Amino acid sequence: MPIHIIRRIAILGAVSIIGIVFMQAYSLRRAYLLEDSEFNQSVKIALYQVAESLANSNNTQLPRHNLVQRRSSNTYVVNINGVIDANMLEDYLIREFEKRGMSTEFEYGIFDCETQDMVYGNFCQLNHLVKEKKSDKVLPTFDDLIYYFVVRYPSKHNYILGSIWQNIGFSLITLLALVFFAYAMWVILRQKRLSDLQTDFINNMTHEFKTPISSIKIAANVLEGDPAVKSNDRLSKYSQIITEQNERLNDQVEKVLNIARLEQDSFRLNIEPLNVSDVLNQIVYAENMRVKEQGTGSVMLASKDSTEIIKADKLHFTNTIHNLIDNAIKYCKEIPQIIVKSYLKGSDIYIDIIDNGIGIKSENLEHLFHKFYRVSTGDIHDVKGFGLGLFYVQSICEAHGWQVEVESTVGKGSIFRLIIPQYG
Repeated sequence: MPIHIIRRIAILGAVSIIGIVFMQAYSLRRAYLLEDSEFNQSVKIALYQVAESLANSNNTQLPRHNLVQRRSSNTYVVNINGVIDANMLEDYLIREFEKRGMSTEFEYGIFDCETQDMVYGNFCQLNHLVKEKKSDKVLPTFDDLIYYFVVRYPSKHNYILGSIWQNIGFSLITLLALVFFAYAMWVILRQKRLSDLQTDFINNMTHEFKTPISSIKIAANVLEGDPAVKSNDRLSKYSQIITEQNERLNDQVEKVLNIARLEQDSFRLNIEPLNVSDVLNQIVYAENMRVKEQGTGSVMLASKDSTEIIKADKLHFTNTIHNLIDNAIKYCKEIPQIIVKSYLKGSDIYIDIIDNGIGIKSENLEHLFHKFYRVSTGDIHDVKGFGLGLFYVQSICEAHGWQVEVESTVGKGSIFRLIIPQYG
């Protein structure tokens, strides 16, 4: 994947992460404030009912304004125009809170007008009473009031958090997913840097090989044309080996350079109409001659002359077929018998390269087109290459919009199939 696309993905991912974190924080804060508002409303209604019950029992008149006041986030003051009975107050408080399903603990105190001090009442939990337990903080007094009592909720913050635990859970899961996403992006960028270093090294190395390969080719041609070498069978054989191995090395270097161009998107396809039958005839003829020069075996074209036309880059299409035939020849234990077959199926042209080779195990098929991947050949150790041939084939097929498939049976052979849309 090109680095500019990875950078765009990373930037979009970072913006998305920031946006999601912001929205989660906003959602949590909104949920907390909503619960706090509901809690405050429930407490005020409950304390108002308590104040009415106390006023009825004392036959007193309640203040018309500011009866229940919230003096801090967890402290409420109830202004009463009359003496307050502590036992009665506690009973009313517990009853009203239980009626509204408020299970959080609370403590209360009653202001003593004679001593001008807050008399601590009790620390209460709904469903049971915790006696002789007091808060570390002293309940506050207020100079602007005369008869009042104070109710404080020490655990109010935890109570509200417990009410929005689902929101917190989803937020934690989202944050965890974002952390994994950020880590994955870091790994991808790191792997991309390592891949770029590897690609640069291979490109530089292969480019450096081009000069000595050209020099060796010139020297080999001079040797082959020298009369003294031609007249000496031994020297002639050596010069021929130099030429053949130099061509082989040049083919491998070109293959590496083509792969580098494919990965960097620096190559351009020269698309033109091609007659499949004509191109395959030329390829099969050349491959058949090469196989016969090396020994026994054959490469045959099973298709009849036809007029099927495709749109393709002739060079890359030819290289693709050559690569598939070369692989078929390499991985034959016995005499290679290669069949190239083309046929029309629907609106697509199918090209099959059928061999009688060693076959491929099913667990290797999914990795077959990976870069540098080579199938283990067991006791065959003369198969050379970098594992780039099939990667090149797949890359060319993807660039053209073609499909490539493999069918293989171990010990019997393989079928590599190209599926190409027909032109016209």
